[in-house]
Amino acid sequence: MKSIGKKTWVIAEGYIPPTSTGIEPEFTSHETACILNMSDKKAEIKITLFFSDKEPVGPYHATVDARRTKHLRFNELDDPQKVPRGTDYSSLFESNVPIVIQHSRLDSRQADNALLTTVAYAE
Repeated sequence: MKSIGKKTWVIAEGYIPPTSTGIEPEFTSHETACILNMSDKKAEIKITLFFSDKEPVGPYHATVDARRTKHLRFNELDDPQKVPRGTDYSSLFESNVPIVIQHSRLDSRQADNALLTTVAYAE
């Protein structure tokens, strides 16, 4: 299978809404990086978060097995620290193999939910 993608990705827009409505965990407000690894090797990914008012935090670590996909919720990242809610941030992904990343956010602060999605920037 042909491996496609890039090793460096950036999601410039990040924000986890501080509240949610509806059944959890399905309707918990969240940010997600949908990661596709089409290569024959496991993707070892380092994630660094950037903020407007403090130094970057990271690296966080994630893996995606060969020829697999993973939906990584930023809400679940907690090492080296939890990703803050209600705070703007950007994220840098660095992988050992080419990957593809799509970003999405579920905002369930109101009963009428909002879903945003976009392909990240690759270098």
